[in-house]
Amino acid sequence: MSGMGTFRRPRAKTRGFTLIELLIVISIILVILAIAVPKMNTQMQSARELAVIREIGSIHLAQTQYSSQFGKYATNLAQLGAPVSGADGPEAANILPKALVEGKKNGYTYTLTGTPEGYKIMAVPDSFGNSGRRTFFSDQTLVIRNNWTQEPATAASEAIK
Repeated sequence: MSGMGTFRRPRAKTRGFTLIELLIVISIILVILAIAVPKMNTQMQSARELAVIREIGSIHLAQTQYSSQFGKYATNLAQLGAPVSGADGPEAANILPKALVEGKKNGYTYTLTGTPEGYKIMAVPDSFGNSGRRTFFSDQTLVIRNNWTQEPATAASEAIK
């Protein structure tokens, strides 16, 4: 044993990724995300806008029900909501859900105003370009109109077909 030198085993080749390989994979993932995120944001805005159109339809139905019960249209969203206390009546008919009556839903602010002819509904994005790309308008004619600019839609805006 004394004449034997130290015996060293050859190192086993380690397996794994090099730093360069990891950086390449990360950069590919970042490129894919840079492409996918804007498209996802556009899809989310479209989904919110479709929800707004449905909510405006719900307000129209609520107005029809309110009118048949009380002989006139509601002049604000609170009149279509639940009463704070007591029975349902013209000041709180309990037709629409609380979230819509509060005027903020789906990234939009809803406004219902009485007019001499009936009523008008406006829906404006809370953050134009982020929560929505369009503004909406409708009235007792049941035609929903939209505007693709930050200016609120009006009775003269383009109708949604």
